[in-house]
Amino acid sequence: MKIAIVTDAWKPQVNGVVRTLARTGEELQARGYRVCFVTPQSFTTVPCPTYPSIRLALWPGRRLADLLDRCAPTAVHIATEGPLGLAARAYCRSRGLAFTSSYHTQFPEYVRLRAPVPLALSYRFLRWFHGAARRTLVATPSMRRQLVGHGFRNVVIWSRGVDTELFRPRAKDYLQAPRPIAMYVGRVAVEKNIEAFLALDLPGTRYVVGDGPDLDTLRRRHPQVRFTGFKFGEELARHLAAADVFVFPSRTDTFGLVMLEAMACGVPVAAYPVTGPVDVVREGVTGVLDEDLRRATLQALELSARACRAYALEHTWRTATRQFLEHLELNAQTARAPA
Repeated sequence: MKIAIVTDAWKPQVNGVVRTLARTGEELQARGYRVCFVTPQSFTTVPCPTYPSIRLALWPGRRLADLLDRCAPTAVHIATEGPLGLAARAYCRSRGLAFTSSYHTQFPEYVRLRAPVPLALSYRFLRWFHGAARRTLVATPSMRRQLVGHGFRNVVIWSRGVDTELFRPRAKDYLQAPRPIAMYVGRVAVEKNIEAFLALDLPGTRYVVGDGPDLDTLRRRHPQVRFTGFKFGEELARHLAAADVFVFPSRTDTFGLVMLEAMACGVPVAAYPVTGPVDVVREGVTGVLDEDLRRATLQALELSARACRAYALEHTWRTATRQFLEHLELNAQTARAPA
């Protein structure tokens, strides 16, 4: 079985979408499947408006068609709704090929934070985009309910996993700072609601691990917070494991993979009770969900590191990839897309 995965989000971007797709590709290849990734790396790109670190493929149609023809996939999965996703959708429709899609980002809410685009208009576009897919894969039951409420059809669950060998409990003295250490890891951007974390009155030290378009502004505005920039691999895992509590202020994430990574390190999570955290955090065991983020953070400090680790061990990439593959296998049984 040959699987083509088309994505506008790819390396060197650092985010949960890229990590999920890359790890899923590795798992599929380990099972003996051929995986063809179609990413911006094969195209002329331009910077995304308001987010220049994201590169968008420029007029990708012909080149994308050549790549997919060469791959001759049994199944096509379209992971994003950008230029490559649109070109892949058009390719499949013109050839009568079935495909699956996935919804990784609350796109309407993200766009609304950066431009005065009505949510109804964005959701109309997304219903059109995903409506042609045999199945749209989402990470959590709450995200599925939300999309169904917006009129989406054939929405199914594709969960996530965590690398529990890399992300594991480690020595806390890796970071030398007054404790407790509250940490945020992720993009430093308006859609992550990071200022809700930075505004908290907390004891000890706050760390922000990551980069993004708002880093310089927030670093100047909050000199008491330690901004480290991007960290990768072992260094990222050591930072996470050295924290006492992980604070996840986002209200718009569809999952929040980094929460699982924190738990795998034995670090409890504080977050709002919204889509993403409500499915990922085991309330009162691996984290605390509260509209008062300061209260959630202080209460999470009392939770068991061992319980966090045990919960993370239940979430493997093998299981998540099996879900992904089952949807694609069902899709590949039917050669024609719906009219």
